[in-house]
Amino acid sequence: MDAGQKIRNEIFERVSEYYKVKFQRNKFTPGQTPVRYAGRVFDENELINLVDSALDFWLTAGRFAEEFEYRFAEYFGISNAILVNSGSSANLIAISSLTSPKLKDRRLKSGDEVITVAAGFPSTVSPIIQNNLIPVFIDVDVGTYNVIPEEIEKAVSPKTRAIFLAHTLGNPFNLNVVRQIAQKYNLWLIEDNCDALGSLYDGQLTGTFGHISTFSFYPAHHITMGEGGCVITNDEELASLARSFRDWGRDCYCGPGESDTCGKRYTQQFGTLPFGYDHKYVYSHVGYNLKITDMQAAIGLAQLNKLGEFIKKRRQNFEKFKKRLLCFNDYLILPTATDNSEPSWFGFPISIRDDVTFTRTDLTSFLMEKKIETRNLFGGNLVRQPAFINVKKRVVGELMNTDFIMNNTFFVGVFPGIDDAQIDYIGKMFSEFFNKYK
Repeated sequence: MDAGQKIRNEIFERVSEYYKVKFQRNKFTPGQTPVRYAGRVFDENELINLVDSALDFWLTAGRFAEEFEYRFAEYFGISNAILVNSGSSANLIAISSLTSPKLKDRRLKSGDEVITVAAGFPSTVSPIIQNNLIPVFIDVDVGTYNVIPEEIEKAVSPKTRAIFLAHTLGNPFNLNVVRQIAQKYNLWLIEDNCDALGSLYDGQLTGTFGHISTFSFYPAHHITMGEGGCVITNDEELASLARSFRDWGRDCYCGPGESDTCGKRYTQQFGTLPFGYDHKYVYSHVGYNLKITDMQAAIGLAQLNKLGEFIKKRRQNFEKFKKRLLCFNDYLILPTATDNSEPSWFGFPISIRDDVTFTRTDLTSFLMEKKIETRNLFGGNLVRQPAFINVKKRVVGELMNTDFIMNNTFFVGVFPGIDDAQIDYIGKMFSEFFNKYK
């Protein structure tokens, strides 16, 4: 062992000791310790990986990013995983890739329509608008909080070219119907899998049904890099396009520190550039720099080792919540998994029934006073959000369920940092609240 590696190992030992001192978990005290809706769950291995990467001082994507992409693709049994700096960037890259002129008559063009839902997170819709495409909003089901399958075909028009949907809070949408419609009308299918890492539909991982799919590694999600996201696809052409849009729009596919991978660096003609112009500085798309750092990927690798346990814990917490809250069915609409699915739940969605004498705010304010975090179902009805009121769009139907969700729905956390003592406390606080309305 050389001197450098010996010092490195000594540092790792001290980092492990530091973790145990710095991040020792305090005992849960009901009413005093906050019950988070989400959060990072980690041990000394994430810190050691982070320090290991920092000691390399390879500040952009490197060996950790390369290994993460390989293992993430392997997890899904697909050929390409492309790391980016956030789930929102992953969505932007996925949609932008489909606008490439290299796709010829299959490309999405300005004015083409993309079917999506209004009850969701804005970063599913924003890339549609940012690429001069037209979002077509349809309604969702209350209970699963996913697209109503029958509404999709009603929304198809001669301008429709794609379907872009999220698996809401980890609950898969009806992929059988959605895929059939996509195939029938020759539409691109993009899965926003940011909240659904590890979810199954018909025994198959979500994220593997569409042409291209996206993930987020923000701390609230199933695994975290702090910031970070990923695009996956089995289509080699789409993978190449995604990398181009991620890397400034360049035509070259050399990795960091590499040169002349194609063997044609100075022997090609592009646009009206001089013949033999350096391929490393040829740009075939109007792209971005949305790459990740190796330090983030190093954290993600340690998280990936925990993914199976994280998914198991999320499912267990969801079932415990549902069992605990079933007695409040007169007041609440509890969530249901989509048929043929096994969700890897992001949260536990709850809707207040219309015929009760209290509001969502009454309940969530009470829970907040009791140190229990809640979140609305993201943007409620995005059509009513300031950013989307004046954008070019099409709305199919009255979005009645979406408006109901906007007014009545919230969720509590099921992430692995929530234990039985916290679930028990939340259940007691629900009981305390509802006792006032008996």
